[in-house]
Amino acid sequence: MNFAGKTAVVTGGSRGIGRAICEELARGGANVVLCYAGRAEAAQETVTACEDLGAKALAVQCNVADEAQVKALMDAAVKEFGRIDILVNNAGVTRDGLVMMMKEADFDAVIDTNLKGTFLCMKAVSRIMMKQRYGRIVNLSSVVGLRGNAGQVNYAASKAGVVGMTKSLAKELASRGVTVNAVAPGFIETDMTAAMPQAAKDAMMPTIPMQRLGAPEDVAKAVAFLASDEAAYVTGQVLAVDGGMAM
Repeated sequence: MNFAGKTAVVTGGSRGIGRAICEELARGGANVVLCYAGRAEAAQETVTACEDLGAKALAVQCNVADEAQVKALMDAAVKEFGRIDILVNNAGVTRDGLVMMMKEADFDAVIDTNLKGTFLCMKAVSRIMMKQRYGRIVNLSSVVGLRGNAGQVNYAASKAGVVGMTKSLAKELASRGVTVNAVAPGFIETDMTAAMPQAAKDAMMPTIPMQRLGAPEDVAKAVAFLASDEAAYVTGQVLAVDGGMAM
């Protein structure tokens, strides 16, 4: 994919799927602005990886659930590169637990980052992209948001909400040359899945028709397609990258 001259903002870009997305966009020539919540060293590693691929990159600390910090993130991107062409809403957290034992604070934390954070970032770039009459917004949902999962009521709610917001904003912005799509990853090898109990992993594997975990790069390539000019006539869609789990 050719992203030369374009600027991408990627939330949660310091590691895992977010880092793979940053590197994929950088490989295509995009300027990359990544935000991170608290791991400055990991964020700098992503910046270095992007620069090694020949791209310009900038890391900005940002809590995506805070509107003022989101505005500062977008302002920093525009100040550094002059425009924002691509927004990838990847930042996300989990606070798993059965609903009867789930604390309200754990529900709120997941909704604030995964759902409200996506909303705030989309709101912040919408005006910019509408004025440009060009933009690509790609939101990270999840197979859990499509089919549910025991012990993840909060996470499933947040990711299902992302799908609804994606389709709604796609209708709002389509006439201005801005597309809004989502990618729904399945069971991907990341720090988040590595922390899962082995029993949970063993139980998940038979539900994957391809009988293997996905790699962050699998998700990154799907995001890159939706962020590219090749996907100019694709909007309001949810692309599952899950080895067939959601079929």
